Amino acid sequence: MSHLLHCRDFFAPRIAVFHPLAVNIGLRYANSRRSFISFISVVAIAGLVLSVAVLVLVTSVMNGFERELQQRVLGVLPHLTLRGSRPLEQWESYAHRLEALPGVVGVTPTITGTGLLVARGRSAGVAFSGIDPVREARASDLARYVDGGLGQLVDGAFSVLLGRGVAARLGVTVGDSVTAVLPDASVSLLGLIPRQKKLTVMGIVDTQSELDQRSAYIDLRDAQRLFRLGSRVDGLNIRLADLFEAGDIGTAAVAAFEGEALYSVTWMRMHGNLYRAIVFQRAMMFLLLSLLVGVAAFNLVSALVMVVNQRRADVAVLRTLGASTGSIVTAFLVLGAVIGVIGVCLGLLLGSGASLLVQAGYPWLERTLGLHLMSQYFISYLPAEIRLMDLLTVTSVALLLSLASTIYPAFRAARLNPAEVLKHE
Repeated sequence: MSHLLHCRDFFAPRIAVFHPLAVNIGLRYANSRRSFISFISVVAIAGLVLSVAVLVLVTSVMNGFERELQQRVLGVLPHLTLRGSRPLEQWESYAHRLEALPGVVGVTPTITGTGLLVARGRSAGVAFSGIDPVREARASDLARYVDGGLGQLVDGAFSVLLGRGVAARLGVTVGDSVTAVLPDASVSLLGLIPRQKKLTVMGIVDTQSELDQRSAYIDLRDAQRLFRLGSRVDGLNIRLADLFEAGDIGTAAVAAFEGEALYSVTWMRMHGNLYRAIVFQRAMMFLLLSLLVGVAAFNLVSALVMVVNQRRADVAVLRTLGASTGSIVTAFLVLGAVIGVIGVCLGLLLGSGASLLVQAGYPWLERTLGLHLMSQYFISYLPAEIRLMDLLTVTSVALLLSLASTIYPAFRAARLNPAEVLKHE
């Protein structure tokens, strides 16, 4: 009888506030002041918070890598390149026809070659790129990463824009001179002598990616003189509205010049494996960390089973008062849902906050510890990008797992025999 009176006094004040009664009971259990039950709830919530936060953080970092590859690296490199078996003449006519193709944003001529830069007793191997500054500004984002823009490359001035990594290895800065040494040699009375040309550094390219370690950009006309191409170019770089259409547009471009021995090279051929690796790793990390969320969510099973054991007498009294099996099940489902919602929401906040701080905090950590953890990657910093769809996916997965974890304890509570329980009270 004492349990009956206690139960009536415990739940009566709230019955008028919440409907139905089962929801009121579940919320009262979630807000219980009993120390043991409160401790169990805190532990269950903490597990969800940490697992959801880690999932959000890792997913955001993988999103950041994908974004930087698309916007930074592929923003500078061509989406598609059209080449021939030998250098192209009258490339302007090719460019006009390519610009008319659907999906093409810009077309720019290019000359590529390798060589050695020497300055102050140091040397660095580089990949030269001869570019048209005006067309390049429409066909790539290179100008964004150069102080002063591409207008510093002037025909006949033999100026050069160096990647930050190249400039650091040579110990040069803007205004300094470097000597370009080309692999083809000139014949003289002294025999074969490597061809050399002095260049003036007019700008530093800082994309914070692997491109900075080997790139050197010169004006297109200077490159034609340097590599003895006359008015010809090595190929045409094409920027696309959708870089994933590179294969189809490349096929259409080759077909438009049928019989002229041209072929296309897509970004997927050069960096496709890296992109696919990032996408695959993001999917795998999401799957693996979802299992971590699942482990935390299923910890609710043991937590709620202990709550059921603590509330056996209350459940038995409720059953004697006429509470249905559905009401008991609903009460414990509400309890599990409250724990799950609190854990998931706090995890989303913690993970999102960590994602916002990681990109800004990584350089400080790198300087403080003297580590260069990103030196082996295609970018030299740790990016992060929070996407709403990912947050919704994480929330859905975590809540579904949390609710699934409450089913067994809820039905266990509903199957309690009131007479057996109250006999021992």
